[in-house]
Amino acid sequence: MTDNRPKVLAISSGGGHWVQLLRLRPAFEGCAISYATVDAGYRTDLGEGADFHVIPNSTRWSKWDLLRSAFHVVRLLVKLRPDVVVTTGAAPGFFAVRFGTWLGARCVWIDSVANAAELSLSGKKAGAFVDLWLTQWPSLAREGGPHFTGSVL
Repeated sequence: MTDNRPKVLAISSGGGHWVQLLRLRPAFEGCAISYATVDAGYRTDLGEGADFHVIPNSTRWSKWDLLRSAFHVVRLLVKLRPDVVVTTGAAPGFFAVRFGTWLGARCVWIDSVANAAELSLSGKKAGAFVDLWLTQWPSLAREGGPHFTGSVL
């Protein structure tokens, strides 16, 4: 028996990015969903049996950690071969959409609600690689993206 459900990778860094990603769970109903984030403790947020993966955390101030995180994300993408990548940021999400496009995945970037004055650095860069580029603030929406269709919180 073949599983014809779309394969979705929902990936984010921790904190508010993770909370916002979890708020999207109803949108993934009917999909074969895998979650990835930077903190193993977040597994409990998903319940028993969820497909959960931990990737190394990174910041723009540590090039080594960024490289290590990117490697783990690429390895995860090759293993899962998702049809869709959805992220609320930051660095792990950027790597997922950047490399996910190479594997033919459709990619969605939802910039964090915390970025009210301007898009995040990752969000600015991600726009060139995604199929759907969203902001949660109407004042940040532009023709060509990011687009505003509402907020997660």
